Amino acid sequence: MLGCITVIATTMHAQDNMTARETAMKIADRIVASTSYDFKDTRTGEVFKSVKDMPLSMDIKVNSKYNNWHYTNGVTNIAMLELADKTGRKDYERYVVRNMDFVFNEGNLDFFRRQYDKALKDGGWYAVRKLSWHMIFRGKRLDDNGPMGASLIDLQMRHSDKAFLDYINTTDEHLRKAEPRLADGTIARLWPHVNTIWADDAFMAVSFLSRMGQLTGDNAYFDDAARQIISYDKHLWCPEKRIYYHCWHTDNGEHGVAHWSRANGWMFMAQADLLARMPESHPLRRQVMEIFRKQASGVARYQGKNGLWHQLLDKEDSFEEITGTAMFVFGIARGVKMGWLHPDFIYVAEQGLKGMMTKISRDGDVTAICTGTGIMPSTVYYYNRPQLTNDPMGEGPVLRALVEMIDAPRYTEIKAEEQYDKITVKGKH
Repeated sequence: MLGCITVIATTMHAQDNMTARETAMKIADRIVASTSYDFKDTRTGEVFKSVKDMPLSMDIKVNSKYNNWHYTNGVTNIAMLELADKTGRKDYERYVVRNMDFVFNEGNLDFFRRQYDKALKDGGWYAVRKLSWHMIFRGKRLDDNGPMGASLIDLQMRHSDKAFLDYINTTDEHLRKAEPRLADGTIARLWPHVNTIWADDAFMAVSFLSRMGQLTGDNAYFDDAARQIISYDKHLWCPEKRIYYHCWHTDNGEHGVAHWSRANGWMFMAQADLLARMPESHPLRRQVMEIFRKQASGVARYQGKNGLWHQLLDKEDSFEEITGTAMFVFGIARGVKMGWLHPDFIYVAEQGLKGMMTKISRDGDVTAICTGTGIMPSTVYYYNRPQLTNDPMGEGPVLRALVEMIDAPRYTEIKAEEQYDKITVKGKH
């Protein structure tokens, strides 16, 4: 028994010694190796490399979760491109190209269009949810197209492709003309109450808008993105706790019950993405910067003793969760490196990274990922959300945090004795 305990302790210690770079590459290599680029008949188990010109069957699905069209894979694709830039590993960039070619340029998309049209005709909106790639065609909400469109913009700026640009333009059209908004232009959802503002949508929208501004040079995109951040801050900020609520219902003027970690993370990551792209001279930049600094100061107060943040930020009896933690580490590390935050904040990110490492195995398996989470009127719902391992819901944010920490400065304490010479008696030198 003693020998087993020793092995386990050694394994955990070894994980503590892995660097952010090594860990990011372990995770990325695992994702690349497990992405299969094929399709499966869920009834017969037969696997196909292509569905081009295949007779219609409603039983065919994409085989790999990393080939799904879902906002979580959009974040992962963004992270893989950032990792490629930081490490010089162009195979990570080629991975994202391969993913998007598999969808748009290999003749597979028409099959799923036919699937979608039949399901919508026969069973309506609920029926299409069961299909692979249904979000490409549905395009009714930011989850369908925001972050995936954002990742395509990042890719388009490296590898120009008409199919990518066509989808980017379709997403742009939806966001500008069809996405539900309040009278003042604030993006809102039609559920669970009519016109509910979700903190999640700050990233779902701003990730795309900020990159469209970068792609086109049109300040109107930065205007819209900044106004979303300012409005979301106005409606969701809790001044007493200095963190955000998950939502605000416009019909009754009430906030939701939860200060959910990942919701706060979506807000923070959206601000960091916007500040990295909007012009220094933009008239709303200062206001966005103030919001970013305010949130950094607020979330730092809720970091747990192990470096992680809890599923519910203000509830220490809720579980330690990695996606919110990663988003805070990402934003703080970027903020320090860009000069947006005081250098002392890197200590918060360093402790967050240490906490993250306890939830990542030596083989790059990521644990403590809260599953997809909607809005419910009880904190019990948030307490009891399932935790996943190796799910795109968490892998993208974790990779982004690790990438930012690869070249982050180390915390350096300013010692008191080094400052004493600066203290003088008034009138004397």
